[in-house]
Amino acid sequence: MCTGKCAKCTGCLLFPLGLLSIVSNILLFFPNGGVWRTEEITENIWFFPGVIGGGLLVLLPASVMLAAGVDRSCCENRCVDGPLCDTGDGTFIYPFFNQTAEESYLFNHTAWNECERPHNVVLWNVVLFSILLGVGTVEALLLLAQVVNGLIGCLCGTCMNMNQQTQTA
Repeated sequence: MCTGKCAKCTGCLLFPLGLLSIVSNILLFFPNGGVWRTEEITENIWFFPGVIGGGLLVLLPASVMLAAGVDRSCCENRCVDGPLCDTGDGTFIYPFFNQTAEESYLFNHTAWNECERPHNVVLWNVVLFSILLGVGTVEALLLLAQVVNGLIGCLCGTCMNMNQQTQTA
């Protein structure tokens, strides 16, 4: 299966799950269909885990996944359009739009001179987007490590119980 189609399928599955999470969290405010006073509703509902965590934080990547699965002429979501710049005529355009991997401006440093204003905009974009890619990768690895840590803590217990037992003994 193509990665774009897989992303679109995953996005389509995440949308109803995110909406279900939001609706479920909202319904928690109305136990048994009734309206209750604020102090009669558990505080965990007020953290909005379904609205924020299961809803918004799922719907945002789901929409990106759906966009990645849209069929475009440029290898789906792998287009590198390059920066918006002035090539000398006073009009800002994308001079590297729709280049293929074989003729990509990324490794052709002489093509970078095509952009006159802002000065060195291609280098600026390449460096900063590379930093963003690196930071995002590190963040993803840290989050994956935390997921594994949470699973181990769930299955094996936390070290907090052992520390509490040694302090009370």
